[in-house]
Amino acid sequence: MKIIVPIKRVVDYNVKVRPLSDQSDVDLNNVKMSMNPFCEIAIEEAVRLKEAGTATEVIAVTVGTSASQEQLRTALALGADRAILIETDVLLEPLAIAKALAKVIEKEAPQLVILGKQAIDGDNNQTGQMLAALLGYAQATFASELSIEHDFASVTREIDGGLQTIKVSLPAIVTTDLRLNEPRYASLPNIMKAKKKEMDIHPVDSLGIDVSPRLELISVEPPATRQAGIIVESVEELVSKLKNEAKVIS
Repeated sequence: MKIIVPIKRVVDYNVKVRPLSDQSDVDLNNVKMSMNPFCEIAIEEAVRLKEAGTATEVIAVTVGTSASQEQLRTALALGADRAILIETDVLLEPLAIAKALAKVIEKEAPQLVILGKQAIDGDNNQTGQMLAALLGYAQATFASELSIEHDFASVTREIDGGLQTIKVSLPAIVTTDLRLNEPRYASLPNIMKAKKKEMDIHPVDSLGIDVSPRLELISVEPPATRQAGIIVESVEELVSKLKNEAKVIS
């Protein structure tokens, strides 16, 4: 079984993002970038399937600038066998990313595609579903458990009402939730080995797809500053302020 894992380069989750002075976008100057946390979970699950003998090859794929090679090397250090970069200097929307990934998947013909349910920068939660629609593959989103049984994948999904277990036929798209696994750390020997692993680079223009944007970014601004709270001396004072100042009770 061949598994493809799309990943994304994002601002590190420990960094507090800031807008540019003209509010045209997020300020990425001298900001630490990392692999999207949900993508790390997807890589870990694919590598575990390979270690269990279920999968034979894990391929990491990303759509982004040449700087995204850093995150692909991280994926290789975590256990992926080879990597593919669809290179573009333009920030693509989920639909364009899904189209680019679909071209790679059509060529590689994997039995399983595992990707994070969303990226922490845009929080769109769209690429996996769009990719399944473009390919006509079965899909199982928000996976907290995954097992492969012959030509089927059994997936436990996290839904509003609790957990739902479904069985989908392969090939399939699976998107990962936080509780699927705990990603490993890359060891120094594996980081060194990753430098020698194969990485193919293809310009997005070579795929023959339309990646023109459907949305226009108007402005980026931080959330409104929350007002400081106050300490009250008694329940009576609390009730009085809720009634007379906040007017949340009558």
